[in-house]
Order: sequence, then C-alpha cells, then structure tokens
Amino acid sequence: MRIERDKTAGWRSGRDLATASLLFLGLTGAACGAGLFEDLWEKVEKIRQPDTVEVLPESAQGAATQIQRVLGGISPQEEQAVGRRAAGTLLGAAPLVKNASLQKYVNRVGVWVALQSERPDLAWHFGVIESPDINAFAAPGGYVFITRGLYRQLRGESELAGVLAHEIAHVVQKHHLKILEQSRLLDQGGKVLSGQVAGSEQVKRLIGTGAEIFSRALDQNAEYEADRLAMVLAARAGYDPFGLPAVLQDLAHLSREDRSVSMLFKTHPHPDERLAQLEDTGQRLDGIRGKINRKRFERFAL
Repeated sequence: MRIERDKTAGWRSGRDLATASLLFLGLTGAACGAGLFEDLWEKVEKIRQPDTVEVLPESAQGAATQIQRVLGGISPQEEQAVGRRAAGTLLGAAPLVKNASLQKYVNRVGVWVALQSERPDLAWHFGVIESPDINAFAAPGGYVFITRGLYRQLRGESELAGVLAHEIAHVVQKHHLKILEQSRLLDQGGKVLSGQVAGSEQVKRLIGTGAEIFSRALDQNAEYEADRLAMVLAARAGYDPFGLPAVLQDLAHLSREDRSVSMLFKTHPHPDERLAQLEDTGQRLDGIRGKINRKRFERFAL
C-alpha cells in the first residue's frame, strides 16, 4: 500500500470555513484532569449491558419488530441530544486543550471533510482534548474529539484529516446508536410498547451516563467500514487518502503494554489488522495524489 508523507500544498476549499470554530460552550462538566479513560472504561465495564442480544422466541418476534421500529426512529434532535450528553461526559473528564488557534484549525479540517460525507447538514463539532492517551472519539450528532496524545503523533494535515474522517464515518453510519439500541432492545421492550418511553426519556435510557459511547468497543466490521470510508472522504476532500494508513502504520509499532494506547487497543482491532483490511481500498485509490499540507500542520504543533 502506498503511504506518502512529503508532499505539501495549499488549502483546498470551495467555501469559507472560518465560521467553523468551537461550539462546545455549555457542554463541559467539572474538569477532572487527563488520563481518566482507563477509569472510565473500568466503570462502564461493570455496569454495561451484554454486547449481544439473545434470539427471541418466535412468539415475541412481532413485539421485537415493533421495538426495533420505535428505537430505530430516533430523530435528528434526539441523536444530537445523545451526542451532546456524551460530549459533556467526556469533556468533564478531559477538557479541551486551551489553544483557540489549534481548535479552530482542527474544526476547519474536520468540517471540510464532513462536508464531503452523506451527512453534511449535521452541526459538526471537533476538538482536541487534554489527554496524553492516543485515541480519538465520536458521538452521535456530529461530535468528534482527538486527544493531545494522538495529535502529537501526526505528521501532516492529511493524517489529521484521515483520523477525523474515521470518526466522521462512525457518525454518518450511526455505529454507536446502533449498538446502544441493540444492547437495550430487550430491556426497553415492555416500556416502549406500553408507551412509557417518551422522546427525552428514550435519549436518557439510550445513553445512560454518557460514558458508554466512548468506552464500548464497536463491532470490528464497523471499525473496518469506518477506515474504508475515511480514505474515501479524505480523497473527496482533496487530501492524500493514505493519511490514515500512515497513522495506523505508526501505531502498529507501539507496544500493547504502552498505557497511552491501552484503551485504543481495547476498543479497536490492532492496527496491523486494520491495515490488512484496507489493502483493497488502497489499491483502488492508489492513483490519487492528494494534499498532505505538512507545513501548515506544523504551525499548529503541540
């Protein structure tokens, strides 16, 4: 697979994205300091529902269909409410890096990539959070975060775009909503059918405390799908589509015992496996020569 790092080029944009600055005001709780993701993971592991749903007996199939229809009909407003609550939980554990120029830059890159997706109408928000861990997160409704630790691993704007595109793909495909709905399907069945779960209550029950979205491991196929879509979105945005594979290649050299990647490796397939799954996509995009923008990225180094 071709992975290039050395090209530089100017900013490509068909519209002014200067207004895409941070809109996270009102989301943060009390800042608890960085490095709390392991604690977050452990707490949620103790209380979360099983990852799979048992097959219902035939007599319950009709009820299950109705439950699926109700839970699957989350409105855009409810989806954003779920994401806002989850974002508040994360920012309460690890606040945004205090660097307005950096945050605006990451938002410009993220929004431009998101505009190439099938959900350009979402109110997309991007931010760099204060944590040495190497990770990135997405929540429903268009909330995407990258840690300081991962940002410092990047070597150019195309790599940043690739990482953000992976998280954008999770939001576009509603991967987190699907797994949350699945895990609560049986538990909520009776209440949904009896009309006891209203819109706001449904949001509360889906998201719980907000921590589960960030600590739950998605299905491996969802991660592979997000990787493939990330390369396509980066290419659509005019970037070198091999930015994400370059990041995965670097992460593959880190030890599983390294605390900074412990949660990443718990919630994602190993980078080597992800790279193997991208071989076909890489071959299809091998002829595309997009931008890397290393020099501009270096102006916002941490």
